[in-house]
Amino acid sequence: MVRYADNGGIQIAFEDLGGAGGDPLLLGMGLGTTRFWWPDGLVDELVRRGFHVVTYDQRDAGQSTHLPARRVGPPVKALLRRTAPAYNAEDLADDAVAVLDALGWQRAHLFGHSMGGLLAQRIAIRHPERVLSLITSSAVPSDAKGLGLLRYVRPAAVIRFARLHHPDTPEGDLALAVAVARMLAAPGKSIGERDVREFVDKEAAHQVTSFRDAQAQSRQIGAKWHGAGLARITAPTLVLHGEQDPLLRVTAARDLAAAIPDAHLRTMPDVGHFLTRDDWPAYAAAIRAHADHAGPNPPHARTAAA
Repeated sequence: MVRYADNGGIQIAFEDLGGAGGDPLLLGMGLGTTRFWWPDGLVDELVRRGFHVVTYDQRDAGQSTHLPARRVGPPVKALLRRTAPAYNAEDLADDAVAVLDALGWQRAHLFGHSMGGLLAQRIAIRHPERVLSLITSSAVPSDAKGLGLLRYVRPAAVIRFARLHHPDTPEGDLALAVAVARMLAAPGKSIGERDVREFVDKEAAHQVTSFRDAQAQSRQIGAKWHGAGLARITAPTLVLHGEQDPLLRVTAARDLAAAIPDAHLRTMPDVGHFLTRDDWPAYAAAIRAHADHAGPNPPHARTAAA
């Protein structure tokens, strides 16, 4: 059941996915997607390992507030602009903290995938007292800006995305989801309707879609970060990245892990940007092991208490 958190008049939709009483874990998904793109199977793996799992829609996605429509150009152009087209990256970080407040969670483990992983880094920088541990997956480093980000991106994947055109119909939504998943999965993975139908059906039931609103994606990706660098992160950090990611190069993960003090890097063989059912147990186990290693009192919490 959807609930809403408020951040300065922006309504952020979030959903409790189960595991009440377990360790609090907030999930953040990527650019242009809704919270429904977290697979039930992965969530089940996390709940089974003792997590209380909650996810949310970023602003301009899903059931959260969408900003007034105005032309801001394609996502790549918005990324390279000097000024944010609508809001700052700090606002996106504060949206997640508003969800924690609405839940009554003083602190939580953060697991962010793709742009959700970039956002999780910035939450850990801006709100260190709210983060038990940080896990990023297939994310670029927060310290990279503008053209610097492009060295991590595989241009062929971006071009294929730009060429995607499917009718705005239920059948077109399913075909679009399959096409996106196939482009983002590791080469050689067999991807079909069964791999995305649960996402598409949930979105249809809530009258939302992913990847349809390029202007919303431009506002999200164009949000500029004015905060500190990755060296300020104190939360225990695990950096995950698929070795066969067709969108982001593994150097993104290596640079990210190198920039965060004491971060642990783990590259995942035969894993792409889209996490398939074969990947879920390994990811859930890695997140559980990292949370256990972090313990209930991460370094920033101990410092604050002292």
